[in-house]
Amino acid sequence: MAEQQNIDKKQVKKVVLAYSGGLDTSIIVPWLVENYGCEVICYTADLGQGQELEGLEEKAIQSGASKVIVEDLREQFLTEFVFPTMQAGAVYEHKYLLGTSFARPLIAKRQVEIAEQEGADAIAHGCTGKGNDQVRFEVTAMALNPTLKVIAPWREWDIRSREDAIAYARKHNVPIAQTEKSIYSRDANIWHMSHEGGLLEDPWQSPEEEMYQLSVSPEDAPDEPEIITLEFESGTPVGLNGKRMGPVELMLALNEIGGRNAIGRADIVENRLVGMKSHGVYETPGGTILYTAHRELESICLDKDTLHWKQLNALRYAELVYDGKWFSTLREALDGFVMVTQRHVTGEVRLKLYKGNLIVLGRRSPYSLYREDYASFGMSDVYNQQDAAGFIQLWGLPLKVDAMLSIAGTGKSRFRAPDYSIFKRD
Repeated sequence: MAEQQNIDKKQVKKVVLAYSGGLDTSIIVPWLVENYGCEVICYTADLGQGQELEGLEEKAIQSGASKVIVEDLREQFLTEFVFPTMQAGAVYEHKYLLGTSFARPLIAKRQVEIAEQEGADAIAHGCTGKGNDQVRFEVTAMALNPTLKVIAPWREWDIRSREDAIAYARKHNVPIAQTEKSIYSRDANIWHMSHEGGLLEDPWQSPEEEMYQLSVSPEDAPDEPEIITLEFESGTPVGLNGKRMGPVELMLALNEIGGRNAIGRADIVENRLVGMKSHGVYETPGGTILYTAHRELESICLDKDTLHWKQLNALRYAELVYDGKWFSTLREALDGFVMVTQRHVTGEVRLKLYKGNLIVLGRRSPYSLYREDYASFGMSDVYNQQDAAGFIQLWGLPLKVDAMLSIAGTGKSRFRAPDYSIFKRD
């Protein structure tokens, strides 16, 4: 793929722009026409961002686009990107449920496919040169079609502020009435909403309550707890409170339930891929419920070795997703492992939601490895408590031999030096 600064602008005849309808991507349309002399096709993936889609097509055409393509990808987003990541147990730096991270490879994938269908020479995005998203878009394009050129205006133009962008929009008759926004930079989809900028640029400052969009504060949540039951089949959520639901319907319901009970807020200072730290706040009400319920179901369905190895893989999986390497051999290989672990993750989990707290009330599965009679203190055909003595002797034998050799050679063990003379016989 050609480097950004080496693109021959004369060779770019048609560009597919990842278009959100916000101020930045709106001015990119006339900027591409003006600086590359090319046709611009705007592509928008509906991942559940809601009101952001209103009037989007008309705005793109008025901004200079020759064509606008809008697709509802919510179900594909959930089934092919969100649920596999949840099944892997992947969480970035303890808190972030990767809501933006796994949305970008899907958008970029469709952007590449549309570029091929439309005979475009390049794709473009509105990501800044400081963030992670530029990497996710471009690495995806490199993996799927390295012959496509990638144009990143933020790394080329001399627009440096919101005021500059507004002035450019007005000069080029770009409609901006709907692009005025708060001091926060946000990304939203059916899984989450992220907030950056404004007061959050100082990690000592507490987020203001008005910033939150998907959830109420714990203080404003109902005084009575809400109890729900989630049903899973082979690791995939399929029902809520006894009702079978498709992915989109289920996710919307969980977001509403979690939001009104103050579930899913995460304040995090994270390490960006590009080498700097950033402070952000994430709202993932339904996703937090799903992660918790799925983890609890796994606790009774997976054996110790599988569960512990899966926890190790979850860290690497999260890094791959965060770092934009969704379309990598390692991610595919990890998915193969995860898929096997999910074969018997079938059952129900009962949860209590109360003022920001998510309390597990019960879990059950036809494949449960938990048996009360095996775990009890009584005798059973499966386990005899007297067998433990021999097990402990073998388990601790390396430590015992190490201590005995150390005492014989130095007069003391590796970790302490008690008076062993009391044990000597006359």
